Amino acid sequence: MSKSILTNRKAYRDYEVLETMECGIELKGSEVKSLRSGKINLNDSFARIEKSEVFLYNAHISHYTQASYLNVETDRTRRLLLHKSQIIRISGKLAQKGLTLIPLKVYFNDRGFVKVELGLCRGKKLYDKRENIKRRETELYIRRAMKNRRR
Repeated sequence: MSKSILTNRKAYRDYEVLETMECGIELKGSEVKSLRSGKINLNDSFARIEKSEVFLYNAHISHYTQASYLNVETDRTRRLLLHKSQIIRISGKLAQKGLTLIPLKVYFNDRGFVKVELGLCRGKKLYDKRENIKRRETELYIRRAMKNRRR
């Protein structure tokens, strides 16, 4: 029973998610309190593997107002915690052309730890987005027709 903090809906719109994985995140100071109040923004954020470690870029965690001088930089690079075997497997898949690591969700797990759901994604083309919109509209039309038919 995890408590969701944020879902990156823009990522689901712009990318095709091929695989997901759960990882921890290394936070400092009052960042956890900011996350408890939901002050995080994942727009344009991504993850990258450097020197056999995974880092999260462009994730904005706002300052916690009661922390005064103990606040850390809001847009700093944060380390993601994965097992070495997972990092090796992901780096092999990232070698394929056009794949990126995108944070899809941030949540608290059952034990109260902050977790990030990373997705191995491929960017959607404009025609893919149009196809999704068309499919959604036809499903909505069918549901409405079935609902009106029951009456």
